[in-house]
Amino acid sequence: MPMRKLSIQIAALMIFLIPFTGLSQNGNNFEISKNLDIYTTLFKELNSNYVDDIKPGELMETGIEAMLESLDPYTVYIPESSVEDYKLITTGQYGGIGSLIHSRDDYVVISEPYEGYPAQNSGLKAGDRILEIDGKSAKGKSSSEVSEILKGQPGSSVSLTVQRPGMDEPLTFEIDREKIKIDNIPWYGMVNDHIGYIKLTGFTKNAGNDVRKAFLDLKKNNDLQGLILDLRGNGGGLLNEAVNVTNIFVDKGKTVVSTKGKLADKNREHKTRFSPVDKNIPLAVLVNETSASAAEIVAGALQDMDRAVIIGQRTFGKGLVQNVIPLSYNAQAKITVAKYYIPSGRCIQAIDYSHKNENGLFTKIPDSLTNEYKTASGRRVYDGGGIEPDVFLDPRKLSDIAASLMSKFLVFDYATKYTTEHDSIENPQNFEITEDILRDFKAYISDKDYDYTTKSEKKLEELKKVASKDNYFEAVKDEYAQLKMAMMHNKEEDLITFEDQIKDLLRMEIASRYYYQKGKVISSLKNDPEVEKAAALLENTDDYTSILDGSFEADAEKEKG
Repeated sequence: MPMRKLSIQIAALMIFLIPFTGLSQNGNNFEISKNLDIYTTLFKELNSNYVDDIKPGELMETGIEAMLESLDPYTVYIPESSVEDYKLITTGQYGGIGSLIHSRDDYVVISEPYEGYPAQNSGLKAGDRILEIDGKSAKGKSSSEVSEILKGQPGSSVSLTVQRPGMDEPLTFEIDREKIKIDNIPWYGMVNDHIGYIKLTGFTKNAGNDVRKAFLDLKKNNDLQGLILDLRGNGGGLLNEAVNVTNIFVDKGKTVVSTKGKLADKNREHKTRFSPVDKNIPLAVLVNETSASAAEIVAGALQDMDRAVIIGQRTFGKGLVQNVIPLSYNAQAKITVAKYYIPSGRCIQAIDYSHKNENGLFTKIPDSLTNEYKTASGRRVYDGGGIEPDVFLDPRKLSDIAASLMSKFLVFDYATKYTTEHDSIENPQNFEITEDILRDFKAYISDKDYDYTTKSEKKLEELKKVASKDNYFEAVKDEYAQLKMAMMHNKEEDLITFEDQIKDLLRMEIASRYYYQKGKVISSLKNDPEVEKAAALLENTDDYTSILDGSFEADAEKEKG
């Protein structure tokens, strides 16, 4: 790169960074100026003296990313080429064909077209393997590379040549890109005669209004006596939308979350602004270990206000707020600017990114350093580690055989085969995996590779390594061989033992082929212990009330004593 162009890049960096040298808040102006000078001098010397030509843009980005790695993982540099991906996080919108994809061997495969968008409307189906894009081979490209190509301005077109399972000749589709809007709510409905359910997967723009509309529809068309708000797997999004969702169930003027940062303008109280839709209906919120950020604000605020019973597992523990700040040349930076605090006063951030341990790693805040807070009714809650549910349920875990069948795409491939042989299925509320379907699936995988190592087998192998290292193995090798033989898994037996779990996975995957995302959600609610527990609790007024007023906790303490 010419020296003049390199100098322009360095000057652009300086223009962005120089304003910081005027700040006196940390008294480190000299350190900033000194290190900027060292950095730019080094950059020039590398360009002049390094044995090979350098790529200044790549080198600069590497340096920026390495610098930010010393901070929290949410503070990131966003080059101009990635800005559209970050818009998707906040708006749920992008220009493209509307489809989930995944890598498989040397190609990228369509996982699921979004219902009503170009991929589905053009005829693409789950299982289609992308051979060419605009006449160029797609072999060897990663899913992220293919995703970048498929995205583009609404109105532009892209040509895809795919190989469809069960067909000899490839198919070619000419697809016009559109503005794709990913729904915050893939499905809502009734789980029984009186209990409603809303699945909220994100907090992009209008999430609060989306929940409000869904809730009003449930109230209008049903004898609604309780509501389950499902935030499991919800990674968060916009803070103001978390306030808007909470506002549906609590009075106007309530503080949902407060933010505190280094700069005064980051210190704010975020209050509800509207009259509630219903502040009395019994409410249960489902969470798990991947419920984070805005999802934790909603769950935590409703818990602190004693407005909802939280059910599931401890949440992720992200109590940090990010702002996207524009940089030179259309780049951006997403920077952590504050911590948030829910109504009880607690911050649920689980990892202290201001300190590293002796191994140079960030660690979770230990229980010994957490603090006790009180909800509105005096129930005890704690900071430093996500939202602890009021009703804890063990997470559902995939068996080793089910995990293998999923990871090797055998459930996915069988669903593809099934759809080629069946034009339709019953609606997802009624669709079940019959014995005939299960028998057909077992026949389908009978010659497929889905071997796996169980947790017990892994532990036994670890024991062998330790014993060998300590020179004890020779003395017990015969007993080891017998134990290993006894523990060896039998795939045929595992197919029977974990049959119900395998049927659940098959039902969800097949339902998604005909009814898309909403079909998968509806199908997933069958045999869901957390939904069943929430519905039962909402229908039991005494138990529900005792949790919220603290008497349930008091009774539990009395029993311990």
